[in-house]
Amino acid sequence: MTERGYGFGTLPVFLAGISTILGAIMFLRFGYAVAHTGLLGIVGIILLGHLVTIPTALALAEIATNRKVEGGGEYFIISRSFGPTIGGVIGICLYLSQAISVAFYMIAFAEAFTWLEPVLADQFGIVFDPRFISIPALIILLGLVILRGADLGVKVLYVVAATLLGSLIMFFLGSPLEGFDPGSVSFTDQIDQPDSFIVVFAIVFPAFTGMTAGVGLSGDLRNPRKSLPRGTLLATIVGMVVYMAIVYKLHISASPDTMAEDQLVMAQIAVWGPAILIGLCCATLSSAIGSVLVAPRTLQALGADNTLPGKWGNKWVSHGVGAANDPRHSTIITGILALIIVIVGNVNLVATLISMFFMVTYGSLCAISLLEHFAARPSYRPSFRSRWYVSLLGAIMCFLLMFQISFVFAVLAILVLVALYQGLRIAKGREGDLASLFHNAITQATRYMQIRLQQRRADQPPEEWRPSVIMVNDRTFDRRSPLTMLRWLCHRYGFGTYVHFIKGMLTETTFAESNAVRSRLLELARKQHSTVYMDTVVSPSITSALAQTLQVPGVSGMSNNSILFEFAQRDSLDVVENVVYQCQFAAGTDMTLMVLRHGETHFGGRESIHVWLTWNDKANANTMILLSYIILGHPDWEQAQVQVFAALPETEVEGTRQEFAQLIKEGRLPISEKNIKYIATDTAETFRKLVIETSYEADLTVIGFDMHGLKTRGAEVFTNHDQLHEVLFVRAPRQIKID
Repeated sequence: MTERGYGFGTLPVFLAGISTILGAIMFLRFGYAVAHTGLLGIVGIILLGHLVTIPTALALAEIATNRKVEGGGEYFIISRSFGPTIGGVIGICLYLSQAISVAFYMIAFAEAFTWLEPVLADQFGIVFDPRFISIPALIILLGLVILRGADLGVKVLYVVAATLLGSLIMFFLGSPLEGFDPGSVSFTDQIDQPDSFIVVFAIVFPAFTGMTAGVGLSGDLRNPRKSLPRGTLLATIVGMVVYMAIVYKLHISASPDTMAEDQLVMAQIAVWGPAILIGLCCATLSSAIGSVLVAPRTLQALGADNTLPGKWGNKWVSHGVGAANDPRHSTIITGILALIIVIVGNVNLVATLISMFFMVTYGSLCAISLLEHFAARPSYRPSFRSRWYVSLLGAIMCFLLMFQISFVFAVLAILVLVALYQGLRIAKGREGDLASLFHNAITQATRYMQIRLQQRRADQPPEEWRPSVIMVNDRTFDRRSPLTMLRWLCHRYGFGTYVHFIKGMLTETTFAESNAVRSRLLELARKQHSTVYMDTVVSPSITSALAQTLQVPGVSGMSNNSILFEFAQRDSLDVVENVVYQCQFAAGTDMTLMVLRHGETHFGGRESIHVWLTWNDKANANTMILLSYIILGHPDWEQAQVQVFAALPETEVEGTRQEFAQLIKEGRLPISEKNIKYIATDTAETFRKLVIETSYEADLTVIGFDMHGLKTRGAEVFTNHDQLHEVLFVRAPRQIKID
C-alpha cells in the first residue's frame, strides 16, 4: 500500500493536540483565573469549555472514521459534509484563525523573555520590546518549516512535549509559597472586586481550542480513520486532567492576591523556577509549530478545491513540494500574514474574533454529526459513533458562548460568514448548499413521523377528522379552479395530493413524459406557493389510475380520507357521467367524496360561502360546515363569511335550531348563530328554487349528496342549480364530530 504523505501514526496527532492545549494561557493566565473565580469557579470554566471541546472531539472522531480523510483536516471534513460553498466559507475562517494564531503564539512566546527587560535597560540603555524576540523567532520557525517541511515540525514536537512534561513535573513538585497556609483558603476564595465569570472564561477559553490541531496532519497520516479519533480524544482528555491538576496545585500553593499580581506565579511555586519559563517558551513555540503546520495545509486544500478567487491563485497555493506534497507556497503566505500581525503587535481584538471563528468551526462539526445521526444515510457508516445529544449540546454551547464572550464579535463573525457565503456562491456560480443541507435529516424525520402517525391511527377516535384529500386528473393545465380548491382545502388544516394522469402503458417514453410533467407541476406549485404534494401516474385508463392512487398511503402519514373530482359547466354530459362513475367507484373506499363544478367566475370576489343543509344531510352536515371553515381560513378568503341555510321539514326546524345553538355555544361550530338561517320546506322542487334565489350571487355554494340519490338520478345530481356559480358537492360516509 502506498504510504500517505509522511506516513505518520497516532502519536503526532496526540502531540500536536496536547502541545497546543498546554499552551501560553495555561502558564500565564490560570493563576489569574483561580484568583478571580476561586477553585470552584475555574473548575466550572474548565468543565464548561470542555462541554464544547469534548462533543467536538467526539463529532470529529465520528466523521473522520466514516470517510477517507485527505489533506486539509477540519476543512476537508466540513466541506465534504456541508458542501463546497459552506465548507469554503468555514475553511477560509478556519485558515485565518490558524494563521493569526501563529502570530498570537509568537507574541506570547516573547513573554517568556521579559526577564531581559532590566538587563537591557541597565547594561545597554535599551527599552525592551517583545518584538525583539517574536519577529526573529517567527522568521527562524518559518524558515525551518519551509525548508524541512512537516517532518522537522513533528520531530520538534517530540522535544517540546518532553520539555513541557519536565516543566510541569517541576511545578507539581514545588511547595506552597513562603508564609502561605493552604488551610487558610476555601474553594470559593477570590480577590476583592474580581472580574466576572464570563470575562475570565473568555480569557481562558483559547486554552481549550487546541485539541483539533492534529487534524491538520490528516494528509500526512498513514491511517487517519484510526489515528485522528484516538489522538484527538486522548489529547482532549489528558489536557482536561492536567488543567484540573494545575488549578488545584495553584489553589493550595499561593493566595488569590499573589496569583492576581504575578502572571508567572507558577515559576515561584516550582522547585526550579526557570523550568516554567522554559516550559512557557516550549508551550508557545509548540502551539506556533502546530498552527504553522496546520494553517498552510488548510489553505492548500482550499486552493485544491478552487475555493479562492482566481484560477492562478488557487493553483499557486495548492502547489506542493516533494513526495509529501509540502505546502511551501501556502506556508509563505501564512508566514507573511503572521509577520504583519506580529509587527503590529496588538492582537487583543483579533484574538477575540479568532475565538468566534473557532466556535463556528466547532459548532459546525457538532452540527454535522447531529444531522448525520438523524439523516441515517446508508453511506454514513462511521466505525466510531458519538451520541446525537452530545453533538447537540456541543452545537448549542458554541452558539451560546459566542454571544456570551462578545455579542459584537459574534454578530461580526456571523456577518462575515454570510458575506463570504454569498461571495463564494456568486463567484463560483454554485447553488446554495443551505437548500440541501437538511435534506437527509428532514427525509428521515418525515419517515419517522409518517410511521408514528400510521401506528397512532389505529387508536385514533373516528371523530378526530381532518381532510387528507387526493385528486386524480388529466386536465391539469387547461383549468385552474380544481388545483385552487385543493390548495385551499390543504392550506393549514388538511393535506392534499394532486396526481396528474397520463394515459398509456408504462414505458421508457411515458416514464420520461411523467418526469417532465412532474417538473411542470412542481414549478406550478412554487409559483402558487402551494402546499399540495404533486405527482404523476401512468396508467391505461382513468379508472385504473384511480384504483392505483386510492390505495397509495397519504404523504401526511395518515391514509387519504377524501377525494376531489371536478368538471366545468361547459363540459359535455359524458364528462359529468364519467365523474358520477368515478364517485361510485371511489365510494367503496369509505372516503369523503367532493365534486367541484366550476364556471367562468373563478370564485368571484371570494367574499361569500353558502352551505345548504337538507333532511338528507345528517351524515354530511358537519363535514360540509368544517370544509367551509377550512376554506375560509385561507388568505384568499380572509374577507369572506360563511352562511348556513338549513332547509328542513317544518317539524324538524325547531329541534335543529336548538341543536345548532348548543353547538355554537360550546364552540364546536365555527360560525355565528346569526349566520344560520332556518327554512321550512317539504319538497325537492321548493328546495331547488330556494337555492337559486338565495345563492345566485354566492362565490361558492356547498351542497350535500348521497349515494342513493346519485345511483337513481345520476348526472342530474351535479347539473342541478345550473344558475349558481362554483358549487362544491359533498358526501361524507359518516357523521364527524366537530370539537
